[in-house]
Amino acid sequence: MNETTPDFQDVDPAVAAYKRLLKECLDRRPSGTRQRLAAALGTHKSFVSQITNPGLRVPLPAQHVPTIFRICHFSHEEQGAFLQAYRAAHPSPSLPDKTDGEDGARTVKIDVPDFDDPQRRDEVVQAILEFSARLIALARRKD
Repeated sequence: MNETTPDFQDVDPAVAAYKRLLKECLDRRPSGTRQRLAAALGTHKSFVSQITNPGLRVPLPAQHVPTIFRICHFSHEEQGAFLQAYRAAHPSPSLPDKTDGEDGARTVKIDVPDFDDPQRRDEVVQAILEFSARLIALARRKD
């Protein structure tokens, strides 16, 4: 894509601001986070690239914000800054006022055994997180 395509024209500065915050947060995370995020959102990695590129007009759908916070491990401060920037770009009641599970969500703790291989343990944990995100998205789906 070159800079003459419509996606690079007239990018809302408010949208670019929250996308920059998201990109900076993702850039500080381990490799593979973008792929895990795409899987949790039920999308392709290219969608994650689009919603994190401040130069593209593609907005971040509000329903994905909680998943992004969870997968990307946003701190409470990062969540606050992101929500402030997001609301400036999209003044809409569809985004919850609360973060970090304060919205009535229930936290479930799962004990994972200590595997000999830490990478295997991390893979199992990630698989559990991705499965639960997909299951919850399925349960919330309105047919």
